Amino acid sequence: MSEPPVTLTQPACPGQSTQAVHASEARTKPHHALVEPIFQTSTYTFDNMADTVDYQTAHIFGVETGRYEYGRYGNPTIAAAEARLAALEGAESAIQVASGMAALTYTFLKFLPSGSHLILTDDSYRRTRQFCEELLKPLRVDCSVVPLGDFAALEAAIRPETRLVFSETPSNPYLRVLDLRQFAEIARRHHVVSVVDATLATPVNLRPLDFGIDLVIHSATKYLGGHNDLLAGFIAGRSELINLLRNYIGVLGGISDPNTAFLLLRGMKTLAIRVAQHNRNAQVVADYLAAHPKVECVFYPGLKTHPGHEIAASQMSGFGGLLSFRVRGGQAAAFRFLDALRLLYISPSLGGVETLALHVTAMAYPDCEPEVRARLNMPDDLVRLAVGIEDAQDIIADLDQALSQA
Repeated sequence: MSEPPVTLTQPACPGQSTQAVHASEARTKPHHALVEPIFQTSTYTFDNMADTVDYQTAHIFGVETGRYEYGRYGNPTIAAAEARLAALEGAESAIQVASGMAALTYTFLKFLPSGSHLILTDDSYRRTRQFCEELLKPLRVDCSVVPLGDFAALEAAIRPETRLVFSETPSNPYLRVLDLRQFAEIARRHHVVSVVDATLATPVNLRPLDFGIDLVIHSATKYLGGHNDLLAGFIAGRSELINLLRNYIGVLGGISDPNTAFLLLRGMKTLAIRVAQHNRNAQVVADYLAAHPKVECVFYPGLKTHPGHEIAASQMSGFGGLLSFRVRGGQAAAFRFLDALRLLYISPSLGGVETLALHVTAMAYPDCEPEVRARLNMPDDLVRLAVGIEDAQDIIADLDQALSQA
């Protein structure tokens, strides 16, 4: 049996950047490589039958052996990425999957048996709502939607068959902020699993598990990868829950791959310094837009005018890199603004080093009728900015010339 790697444990209380670079890494790697190797293999060998039987016996009893059998059940590069994310989140364990949506759907499918009920907050990602409201129905899983932050409505929506409550913080595109302590307390009192998508916050700005949340989900495609060149997701939390998910996903097969894990490890090494720059730039951009005569209003928790500012300030160490705003003059003015951009790209997604802009309804709700958009509070003048790490003055210069043409 091979021995588990000896992980770096110094210093005793490392900071975020030190954790981002070193957490979970073996001090000595194969062939004395500095970076974590890519183990590009689908299967693993055993020295003899005694080795085989020992491994299988240990596996049956849940004993960690530090080795692997088959790629669907584990890979050293993926395990290193999972351990890095767990360390950053303060989680006992984490699991890497193929995408952020895979992280969410696997979690829901595992903890929502037929006949059960879940509650999610409004302003959740549209595909999350679509999965809950449409794709879970044939499995006889019922879904209720309550306003984010309305804890009386959340409490009232809980039924005997409720098994899971879900929210995002901050939310997309309005950056609404969830009071995690209240959310976790209600879930715990009613013995239901609490799940929070903290993709926009990242572990640098917010660690939901510290507030009593059971599971945290990330679209690693965004800030964790950080360079718009991969698709992956993470689920982090207590080993008891993550182990259930790991076995479940091992059967379903929606795993990630070692090359993606390698890119995630590389991305996470610079996470803390990138997020610090995202935070700084987004605050400067939000302040600029809030004072601009062609901007109706700005949604960013770093602004004192934002309804979630106080909660965000009490829970988060930074307000993140995403914001949205309404352009005066309606859809036509918003389109003119976007078409005039020269440095910024018109593109979906977020969390990369480049600043990206999109028209929310044209990109995310193109098939919705105007009355449906109104019900979802998605006006046709709403623009979302995923602020990158360029120099803030250059971002603002491009925004300024584009707004002058709106």
